[in-house]
Amino acid sequence: MADLVAGLTVAMVALPLSLAIAIASGAPPATGLVTAIVGGFLISVFGGSRFQIGGPTGAFIVVVAGVIASYGYDGLVLATLMAGVILILAGCLKAGSLVQYVPEAVIDGFTIGIAIIIATSQLGDFLGLTTPDLPAEFFAKIATLWSAHETLQLPTLAIGLLSLGLIIGLRRAAPRFPGLIVAVAAGSILVALLSLPVDTITSRFGALPDRLPVPQFPAVTWTRIIELLPSACVIAFLAGVESLLSAMVADRMTGARHRPNAEVLAQGIANIGSALFGGLPATGAIARTATNIRAGGKSPIAGIIHAVIILAVMMLAAPLAGMLAMPALAALLIMTAWTMSEPHKWRSHLTAPLADRLLLLLTLVLTVVADLTVAIAVGVAIGLVLRLLRRNAPASDWTPPDR
Repeated sequence: MADLVAGLTVAMVALPLSLAIAIASGAPPATGLVTAIVGGFLISVFGGSRFQIGGPTGAFIVVVAGVIASYGYDGLVLATLMAGVILILAGCLKAGSLVQYVPEAVIDGFTIGIAIIIATSQLGDFLGLTTPDLPAEFFAKIATLWSAHETLQLPTLAIGLLSLGLIIGLRRAAPRFPGLIVAVAAGSILVALLSLPVDTITSRFGALPDRLPVPQFPAVTWTRIIELLPSACVIAFLAGVESLLSAMVADRMTGARHRPNAEVLAQGIANIGSALFGGLPATGAIARTATNIRAGGKSPIAGIIHAVIILAVMMLAAPLAGMLAMPALAALLIMTAWTMSEPHKWRSHLTAPLADRLLLLLTLVLTVVADLTVAIAVGVAIGLVLRLLRRNAPASDWTPPDR
């Protein structure tokens, strides 16, 4: 019963997030649900943490959007499949413990950078701006949004502000209550009742499917594999790091101990499964895992129930999910980006050693203005050099971001 209650609670949090993350990534909304169902189920069944909740996460939005823009959605599916194979190999080689060698400044830097990109990408839907397709380059995106400022729609902005205010208010008043679905639903119901000229999932993307797609293997060629290998490596890196950090958070909250290599293997299996069903990259989600623990989850059964409930919603209530308003989902992602940036840690960032501050800033800037692949490669390389120079320094005290 405890797992049933926790699974239901997490499903209510994961449902709007999965849709919003898919839309922000440039993918069909239903792919977010597919990822939460298939990826979340497999992560709970095979994972090395009893409390891990898996699915799509905000950290992948930048990578997924870049792969789709360059190689199409079929390219993303193949890259996700390749990432799953890489993770299985990493798990077999017992690479799960290597996460401790990734500098915390690098993780904080690209997490804040991703948060900035997510927030700016949602301004158009939050404000109701009429713009052409937003460019990938950050400053060009800001310029495009500013050039469309005269198209601001007050009803859309009002729904966005209402949803954002409800998310913040419910989080403070009842932190254990799944306020995300309530806030997004409230804004969406208002749109329907008042017949406001505000975009919904159905009006923009069409009706959501009411069943899982038939699994199929993507077309594979050597040329395609070589092209997508860098993206697959980044997906594998993010999935491995984020899932292990999430498992560490769960350990701290419960006093349990996860099995890192089993967790990495589970991420590989989950990403292969998600790719075969046409889903997005999947990983352990820190915020949803913490929600599971606070709601009383005791075993992987909670994660399995969470996936089954989302499948039930997909099969029985797809039209209702399609009525969710775009500015409400944008408010949800803006709040997610704020949480990812961890404002409570900004003061400690400013008082960190100079080398760590510079490494965080470099990773952040490269993530925003260049490319996440470059940011991770450069940040990890410089971080490892700094670690070698500090061999006698004590290990850093991990405080993983809540995302």
